[in-house]
Amino acid sequence: MRIKIGFDITIQRLGPTPLILALELRPEEDWRLDHQPVVMATPDATMTPYIDVFGNRRLRVAEASGPLQLQWRATVEDDGLEDQLDPMALQAPIDDLPEDVMQYLSPSRYCQSDLLMNEAWSRFGHLPAGWARVQAVCDFVHNHVQFGYGYAHVTKTAVDVLQQGRGVCRDFAHLTITFCRALNIPARYVSGYLGDIGVPYGGPGDFCAWVEVFIGGIWRTIDARHNVPRIGRVKMVHGRDAVDVPMIASFGTVEMHHFAVFCDEIREMAA
Repeated sequence: MRIKIGFDITIQRLGPTPLILALELRPEEDWRLDHQPVVMATPDATMTPYIDVFGNRRLRVAEASGPLQLQWRATVEDDGLEDQLDPMALQAPIDDLPEDVMQYLSPSRYCQSDLLMNEAWSRFGHLPAGWARVQAVCDFVHNHVQFGYGYAHVTKTAVDVLQQGRGVCRDFAHLTITFCRALNIPARYVSGYLGDIGVPYGGPGDFCAWVEVFIGGIWRTIDARHNVPRIGRVKMVHGRDAVDVPMIASFGTVEMHHFAVFCDEIREMAA
C-alpha cells in the first residue's frame, strides 16, 4: 500500500529568529519514498541540513523575522501490516545491552525514571521480566491517562502526567518511557506520522508520538495512547524524550498561525 504524508505550517517570527527543524524522515525510511522530498520555505530561507547525534535529519534555518510557510509532501510505501508485537520477547540483562542502547536507560528532561523507580517496581515488578512488563506498563498508562488536545503543556513531565492523569500523545509516551527505564528496559521517544488507516476517522491530522523499547534484542514499537497494533507508521525522529526532537526549535519569539498534517492511504483504482 502507499500513503501520502506531509504538512503545511505557517509561523510568524516576531524578531530576528534562527530555527532548527525536525520535520523530515529518518534516513532509514528513505527506501519507502518514491522520491527524496525537501522542505519548501516561503519566502525563501537559507536552510542547512545536518544529522544530529541521534541520527535524525535536521535543518538549520538562518536568522530572519516575519512570516514563514513550511511545506513538505511525500508518498511512502507500507507493507500494510500492524505493529509487530512479541509476547515471548525477553528483557536483556544490563551487561548484555549494546553500548548505543545504554543512554536510553537514564532519566531525561521529561522522563524522570529515578523519581518513579519505586512506583514502577511496586506496580510492575511482580511480573516476569520481558514483554509482560512492557504490556502492563502500556495497559496502565492507556487506562490512567485521559487524552485531550487541551491538556498539552510544553513543560509537562512524566511525573506531572501520572499525577494529573491527562495529556496528549507525547505525555503517554513520556510516562511509558519513564516506567520502562525504571524497570531497566531501554526506551526512547519517537515522533512521526500515524494516519487513521484501518481504524475509524479520529479527526484532523497531527504528528504523533510513540515509544520504542529495546527488548528481545531489537527495538520494538509500543503505543500506550492507542494500545492496539496500528498500520502505517512513518518515523521522523527519535531521542531520549521530546526535548531532543522538537518539531521547531526557535531561538526567539514565534507564533503558530497555521498547522496542518496529513497521512492518508492512497486508494488504488481497480483494474
